[in-house]
Amino acid sequence: MILVGWIIQILLGIAGGIAVGGGVIALFIVLDMIPRLAQLTSSYNRVHWYEGAMVTGSLIGTVFDFWNWKLSLGPLAGLLIGLFNGIFVGMLAAALTEVLNVLPILAKRLQMTRYLFGFLMAMVTGKVAGSLFDWFVYRK
Repeated sequence: MILVGWIIQILLGIAGGIAVGGGVIALFIVLDMIPRLAQLTSSYNRVHWYEGAMVTGSLIGTVFDFWNWKLSLGPLAGLLIGLFNGIFVGMLAAALTEVLNVLPILAKRLQMTRYLFGFLMAMVTGKVAGSLFDWFVYRK
């Protein structure tokens, strides 16, 4: 009976990992981050390197988080890693900004332009509420 429990946990873990990984990849595909990066840098021949870097970074980050590994590389390495994280977050924010340009067009076509501000405020409020819940309740 214990073996069945272990097998169910393993299968649920794999299924959850596939679902989350698929969601992250879908987000990157919807935001067109890699093709946009290749377009901005005129490096279409290096698209496979960008994709490989994202997959490798995700895999290494997952392994380090899963086994609670830590690296002590010093402040210079921390500065470099922080710089790359900032670049990634900036690119993600820019991609999200481009996606948000779709909202006014959608609201206009659905004749809901007067509700656009409320819709955006609902999105912001939900994000803030979710973050506060995560910080103060979930991680207690």
